[in-house]
Amino acid sequence: MVPVLTSKKASELPVHEVLCVLQADLHVGLNQEEVSRRRAYHGWNEFDISEEEPLWKKYISQFKDPLILLLLASAVISVLMHQFDDAISITVAIIIVVTVAFVQEYRSEKSLEELGKLVPPECHCLREGNLQHLLARDLVPGDTVCLSVGERVPADLRLVEVHTGRRTHTHTHTHTEGPSGPPSGGGPHTHTQRVPADLRLVEATDLSVDESSLTGETSPCSKSSVHQLLSNGDITSRSNVAFMGTLVRCGRAKGIVIGTGENSEFGEVFKMMQAEEAPKTPLQKSMDLLGKQLSLYSFGIIGVIMLVGWMQGKRILDMFTIGVSLAVAAIPEGLPIVVTVTLALGVMRMVKKQAIIKKLPIVETLGCCNVICSDKTGTLTKNEMTVTQLFTSDGLHAEVTGVGYNASGEVLLDGDVVHGFSCPSISKIVEVGCVCNDSVIRNHNVLGRPTEGALIALAMKMGLESLQQEYIRLEERPFTSEQKWMSVRCVHRTLQDKPGLFFVKGAYEQVVSLCSSYNSRGSALSLSHQQRELYQQQISYMGSAGLRVLAFASGSQMGNLTFVGLVGIIDPPRSGVKEAVAMLVNSGVAIKMITGDSQETAVSIASRLGLFSKGSQCLSGDEVDRLDLQQLSDIVPRIAVFYRASPRHKLKIVKSLQNIGAVVAMTGDGVNDAVALKAADIGVAMGQTGTDVCKEAADMILVDDDFQTIMSAIEEGKGIYNNIKNFVRFQLSTSIAALTLISLATLMNFPNPLNAMQILWINIIMDGPPAQSLGVEPVDRDVIRQPPRDVRDSIITRSLLVKVLASAFVIVCGTLFVFWRELQDNVITPRDTTMTFTCFVFFDMFNALSSRSQTRMVHELGLCSNRTFCYAVLASIMGQLLVIYFPPLQKVFQTESLSLFDLLFLVTLTSSVCLVSEGIKTVERWRGAQRTPPSDCFHEV
Repeated sequence: MVPVLTSKKASELPVHEVLCVLQADLHVGLNQEEVSRRRAYHGWNEFDISEEEPLWKKYISQFKDPLILLLLASAVISVLMHQFDDAISITVAIIIVVTVAFVQEYRSEKSLEELGKLVPPECHCLREGNLQHLLARDLVPGDTVCLSVGERVPADLRLVEVHTGRRTHTHTHTHTEGPSGPPSGGGPHTHTQRVPADLRLVEATDLSVDESSLTGETSPCSKSSVHQLLSNGDITSRSNVAFMGTLVRCGRAKGIVIGTGENSEFGEVFKMMQAEEAPKTPLQKSMDLLGKQLSLYSFGIIGVIMLVGWMQGKRILDMFTIGVSLAVAAIPEGLPIVVTVTLALGVMRMVKKQAIIKKLPIVETLGCCNVICSDKTGTLTKNEMTVTQLFTSDGLHAEVTGVGYNASGEVLLDGDVVHGFSCPSISKIVEVGCVCNDSVIRNHNVLGRPTEGALIALAMKMGLESLQQEYIRLEERPFTSEQKWMSVRCVHRTLQDKPGLFFVKGAYEQVVSLCSSYNSRGSALSLSHQQRELYQQQISYMGSAGLRVLAFASGSQMGNLTFVGLVGIIDPPRSGVKEAVAMLVNSGVAIKMITGDSQETAVSIASRLGLFSKGSQCLSGDEVDRLDLQQLSDIVPRIAVFYRASPRHKLKIVKSLQNIGAVVAMTGDGVNDAVALKAADIGVAMGQTGTDVCKEAADMILVDDDFQTIMSAIEEGKGIYNNIKNFVRFQLSTSIAALTLISLATLMNFPNPLNAMQILWINIIMDGPPAQSLGVEPVDRDVIRQPPRDVRDSIITRSLLVKVLASAFVIVCGTLFVFWRELQDNVITPRDTTMTFTCFVFFDMFNALSSRSQTRMVHELGLCSNRTFCYAVLASIMGQLLVIYFPPLQKVFQTESLSLFDLLFLVTLTSSVCLVSEGIKTVERWRGAQRTPPSDCFHEV
């Protein structure tokens, strides 16, 4: 069977040997029979993310949660004790929890699948003598693939033929589709496609490939088909191999597929990502701890009651029955439901905000996040190069508005709009930039180099984009990293008998060395040393602002050109990112920018966004390499910007932050980002530019690649955790009150103030609608300003415990007071238990009202801001009134009718629990205002 060549081996072999090893034919391609045979051996050109797990297995896996296991144990004990009503209610609760979690995670998986189907990878492949348009997954080793501008390499390819040097043609963008390749200027299939497999190139025309998704190198790599005698271990040195998932920036090529799927370089990173273990979320840790604590308390209650009962001479079995009943009642079976439903609602809200959350607990983890490591390009910035400044050779300085590859925006000179040829000095720069250009803008997307796209957009703003078509190109010297300039020799369509003009653009030092004069209001003046100094000062000024500077010249003879001016280009920050950054930094979330740009550009963008201020430091990728993990951990809190950094540095940065206890969110889009995304507490992948492997490794996917969405997710996470705490507070205070009431009566030989049916009704309210509605409390608008919570903190904090115990104390004292007041004759009557029972239920309602927020007063929240809560409380009160006044239910619950005065007395008394809670909030707020806010230990992280 045909072997798979490694990219290193393929780069060292001559073309004919590559063809021989892979049994490939450059001119005809493989036939269908051979393709089927090879696919049977090598498989499809895709990653086997995981074997499709049956739905029933996915459903069963939801039962692994400690709280769910504790509830299952409670249900089994209830059945053994013949308490079937408890067993049924607990089982129903369990089924609701696991079903909601299963359905939500299944929906997230399906959303991801749909996202992947939006732009399925495609390619042009030579089969049976015809150039066919195929899905990338159909490729096999030995296939011949043609690449053109805008396509993503579909597999690892070995280049096999090259055409370089000067080219003569009559139009910049006219390529006819044939066996050598598809049209380079676009057509029905010029939307972005990733290289479908690793290719050994056999034919290339000025090929430039963006390998940033694999290597992290921001500059496109020039490719050829020449075999290398010796290749070092670095994949960036393999200039005759095109790697799967990389993007063709310009030129055309033909290559042989040498590796598909997991046998590609892309696949090697995928295997590393699968080996990386994802950390447990803070909420999972909190819920695990709470489950263990509740189990411990439950067994403690059973033990104490059995011991005291045995000392009082009561039957052990009777005491065990009471103990188990109380322990089952103490376990909040509603907690998993509230947690799951609250998280599910959060996930659904996040979908509307353009974020897909893959696992429910991740939503809440965002509320603990105290460090965000963000890519610059495409996340903090738009990934759309834009000209913002022009400086003409005769000293005019113009500003350019508008962003993106479109005509929106203006060129302003001293506040006046410049259009067309109204200012010859400016239009001359635009003309050179437009004519000396190989890129095209279609549907607000650039086909070609982003920098050239920015120059075309500038021409569109001036109304001069048609200049490109007015010249016939006679020859071209393409841009290379060595010469750092590009030139074209063109002749105007109306002057075809003339020798033609040279148009040159590139780095200032190289372009100015080809010039002997400069343009001054239409005249060519000698280029003096003083004039060069002026341009150098302007370049320094633009560079300090983070702009990439390009120089332009034109003339009839190379080496004797006329300098026409400079432009400053930048990848502008996304709108709203600066405000989002300020909000997050003020709330104690540190943001670290990771970019492959130079230090000047990186610091400039970071300063614009408010990420880099006085006292901030930056670190290069090389310096990250030189430091060990502990040394990096020591200095990482002070670093705001990592420049000249590649994806391989990200994992080390994540580990160093986690080493000092930070909860890290890491953004990424490339293949090499996958390992760092999985290692981070929250891996955030880009939905539009992200690779499939990257999305698989991530916990959250930003559909619109917008940094602001991360802020919305953090806000959602904090709100969800607050709602879970509100529920826990209500549940525990009610549970403790009920347990204390019944335990006191049991242990002190008092008559029981509540019968079994009344306890069951209280348990339904405790876990039912009023409690569940606390989980859907709207997110507090001020929650984003709160600092991230410490992951080491238990969900039951000191503040929460004070509120729980205070509420439970008030409920127990108030209920016992009513019971004592009614029990003056020492004989328990239905009225006594009805008053006690109703008193406890009303206490519950007021307790739920004050539990809606841990910090804000009831009047600040608004009574009707959570309509679900209003309906739930109303339904509970109606149910209680039916229990008191509806004769059939009076018999079941052993109650009797109460007077209006009785109800008014109970409402007045039970409202005290709300007043006490509001009083505690007031004291906490006053003490918080008096105390200087403690500095968040991760504010600098």
